Amino acid sequence: MIYLDNAATSFPKPETVYASMEKCIRTYCANPGRGSHSMSVKSSLAVNNTRERIAELINVENSLNICFTKNATEALNIAVSGLLREGDHVITTCMEHNSVLRPLKILEKYKGIKLTVIDGDGLGRIDPFIIKRHITKKTRLIACTLSSNVNGIIMPFGEIGRTAQNNGILFLLDASQGLGSIEVDMKKTYASMVAFPGHKGLLGPQGTGGLYIAADIRLNPLMSGGTGSKSEYLLQPELLPDKFESGTLNTPGIVGLGAGVEFIEKTGLNAIRTKKNELVRRLYDGLSQNRNIKLYSPEKVEENSGIVSFNVKGADSSEICTLLDGKYSIECRSGLHCAPLAHKHFGTGKTGMVRLSVGYFNSLSEIDNTISAINRIIYEVNKN
Repeated sequence: MIYLDNAATSFPKPETVYASMEKCIRTYCANPGRGSHSMSVKSSLAVNNTRERIAELINVENSLNICFTKNATEALNIAVSGLLREGDHVITTCMEHNSVLRPLKILEKYKGIKLTVIDGDGLGRIDPFIIKRHITKKTRLIACTLSSNVNGIIMPFGEIGRTAQNNGILFLLDASQGLGSIEVDMKKTYASMVAFPGHKGLLGPQGTGGLYIAADIRLNPLMSGGTGSKSEYLLQPELLPDKFESGTLNTPGIVGLGAGVEFIEKTGLNAIRTKKNELVRRLYDGLSQNRNIKLYSPEKVEENSGIVSFNVKGADSSEICTLLDGKYSIECRSGLHCAPLAHKHFGTGKTGMVRLSVGYFNSLSEIDNTISAINRIIYEVNKN
């Protein structure tokens, strides 16, 4: 089996992820922050260790400003719905995932916010100058992805963040694609909030994610309940991260996430990025030789977070992915990738795209075998 769906969930994980989760479940998995007994304390320390590792990865001074969620979708909903009020104006882009677009569209429909969606260039890249032109006195938030989950284009998120800061506007960065192989430094991105999943580039398990919230940001929680702190009060505590971590945390998952981040630390962001660039270059160059393939991803690897998306002339993307899976055991993704405006931008709303997304554990031989399989499929499709 060749796994090329890392943009959805990275696979496999480092062995330390599996081992650390099993050890947690078997030996000390009690409720963190809910008791003073040794197992609870050990669980709390393990959760906070992961929090500190993530803070170090993105250069955050206070790790308590990182709140754990079950995925990036929850984190983005907290950021959007917890911040915006009637009359606020938001700028976002055509390349966003539905995890950003749907909460914004709901607020536009039911809460009276104003929404501006910025179009991109031929690759979907967003021009910060165009964003600046759409800023009004009511603009409260700019929301942008780090890189597209459709074609891998990396956005100029640092410049967009600087534009937001210079105009007194909050900046929400969706780091779902790229965190773990692309540097995200809070001192350079000017982000007020950063949402991230644990199960993609951070190499952790599903059911984990988080939201970084700058110290001066005030959000309303989506959910309230037991936090293990301020239990004498009937209102949700204001202190972070408790305000956004009601209920029992996914301790084994967070421990596994910590092991994934530790692997990234030891391997090095540059080494991971270099390996992914090598795989993307090989894949892009190989597919570009076939004149029946239309590519949508950036050719320059420094502009690409690890995705090569394409279509085959005369074939639906789902047909190609079904053949890759059924005949060659190559796992990839077809369709709209939960990003309908991006596909509208590329003119692929009816066909979707075939998305191949590489990970650190893929090999060049797997890439070569994938290219050969796609060429054989195209030959068979055209023959018929």
